[in-house]
Amino acid sequence: MTFPSTAREIRLASRPEGFPTGDNFDLVEVPVPTIGDGQLLVRNVVMSVDPYMRGRMNEGKSYIPPFEVGQVLSGEAVGEVVASNAPGFAVGDTVRHFLGWREYSAVDAAGAVKVDPEAAPLGAYLGVLGMPGLTAYAGLLEIAAFKEGDTVFVSGAAGAVGQVVGQVARLRGAKRVIGSAGSEAKVRYLVEELGFDAAFNYKDGPVGELLSNAAPDGIDVYFDNVGGEHLEAAIDALTLFGRVALCGSISNYNTTTPTGVRNLGLAVGKRLTLRGMLVFDLEHLREQFVREVAGWIAEGKLRYRETVTEGLDRAPEAFIGMLNGENTGKALVTL
Repeated sequence: MTFPSTAREIRLASRPEGFPTGDNFDLVEVPVPTIGDGQLLVRNVVMSVDPYMRGRMNEGKSYIPPFEVGQVLSGEAVGEVVASNAPGFAVGDTVRHFLGWREYSAVDAAGAVKVDPEAAPLGAYLGVLGMPGLTAYAGLLEIAAFKEGDTVFVSGAAGAVGQVVGQVARLRGAKRVIGSAGSEAKVRYLVEELGFDAAFNYKDGPVGELLSNAAPDGIDVYFDNVGGEHLEAAIDALTLFGRVALCGSISNYNTTTPTGVRNLGLAVGKRLTLRGMLVFDLEHLREQFVREVAGWIAEGKLRYRETVTEGLDRAPEAFIGMLNGENTGKALVTL
């Protein structure tokens, strides 16, 4: 298989102060990488942009190393193997890996997972059947210890993770599923298409009041993608022994003055469980997740959307738009 001698990649030009802008990214042409033993050369077809990437643009210690200024960014991608120096992988295979933000990647075979382009669209392996889907499924069932009959509240409910959380809760027997989103169109999507029992636009008023109206009897589980005001409202609404899966805090990712939670003391009297999560700790549920969620999709019981941006040069635009809440469902970039 032939391929060009040069290709494009996107590098971190500077660290954002507050919300990222296009000036924080550089589009650079570089030689197509050569591969060593145990490596694959992958022509990327579709890549993911995700909220956690914003934290990696900051300097400082975290659960994952920060992006380095002047270096290519990274993230999940799916592509075609165009050269292989690794047993078990052949030219023409389709693989998922973590070296996106570039047209061609030299991928260690140990970091590549084969996917079947005939079984599902490639974007699904980065969304509903990929990391966001597993985050939603395992976060709800294991981290939040969901049980049949629970009332569940999901913030960021029309995003890649949230759209799956609410549907898994519904299909697993929730008493009531409530979501928050940032537009009337997304609210309609949650209720009319995904089967949420109630949803609200958090821009319509204080989140605590909106949640109280949607869940007058309180909530048993909160899946937190937003933090800040949403988490505070959920703590007010949680019933005795309520559970919270702390997945993300996107309301604070792009501000220099983050908002905190003022009512954490209620967790004592209510005997609440607030548990942080990283999807890397939940791989033991992947097989179960794929089997159950893929089955629901095939049966038409679980639906999802993707927001697709075309062109590597527009990846920063897609990333910034996702942080602004412009996407419905998974945000993807086709190369």
